[in-house]
Amino acid sequence: MTAATQIAEKPGLLSRIIAGRPRGLAGLSATILVVFFCAGLLAPVAAPYGLEDMDLMSRLVAPFTSLAHPLGTDELGRDVLSRLLYSLRLSFVLAVTGTLLGAIVGTALGFLAARFGGFIDDLVNTGIDFTASLPFIVLALTILAFLGTDVKVIIVIMAVYGWDRYARLARNLARSAYTEGYAGALESLGIPTRRILLRHILPNIASALVVNMTLNFPGMILLETSLSFLGVGVQPPMSSLGTMLGFGRDYLTTAWWIAVIPGVVIVISTLSMSLLGDWVQQKLDPQSR
Repeated sequence: MTAATQIAEKPGLLSRIIAGRPRGLAGLSATILVVFFCAGLLAPVAAPYGLEDMDLMSRLVAPFTSLAHPLGTDELGRDVLSRLLYSLRLSFVLAVTGTLLGAIVGTALGFLAARFGGFIDDLVNTGIDFTASLPFIVLALTILAFLGTDVKVIIVIMAVYGWDRYARLARNLARSAYTEGYAGALESLGIPTRRILLRHILPNIASALVVNMTLNFPGMILLETSLSFLGVGVQPPMSSLGTMLGFGRDYLTTAWWIAVIPGVVIVISTLSMSLLGDWVQQKLDPQSR
């Protein structure tokens, strides 16, 4: 075995961490994500203040110095904890929606390419190669420049992000079913193509799709954060984690908590999802161990 092969087979940092304490870390990660998700979902009830409620007499209150504002206030006297809860809600909704849409569109295109081949297969492969070769942030900025910064456009962009992974996976596995004659035998029995794909092939690749979705979710959070931080993502009066981070960068030296607190939440949520996704991959895909 060569040194290059040894390096290539060396597991990643997350894999080594998971291998040491698999259930404990996965359980902790899942708990953190559930807490964040529930906190965002219940923001209208749990938040002590509204998203845009201002108190100009309480501007730039430091965290842990006031019972009325446990995490402090921003430059307009808005409660950081309340804005954090509402921002969690929007960021998670965008990430979940984008992940699901990307998986659905990518899987559907992969199935179409495998079933019909020819021009459709070439077209899907070209789209896969184009998406994989182009820095996605450039593509996202181009789309936003033409279509604007509406939330629906952001969801479409997040759905486009990562669709090629699902399409490639669905195409390869569905094509194997047709190549091996399994799908062809079912068609010869008069079973419709749609039923073959959805009832017989899709369940066989469901675990691989779930693994891809869990591993793709942190990228969705970071994509939304990056776009909002650059000012081309979520726009006021709405607020996301990236929006809070972007507005807080001007106050890092005087009111660090405005940017640091949402930044910490972003790091914790993406790390937790990465750890959970790696654990799911090891459970559902034994070859990854």
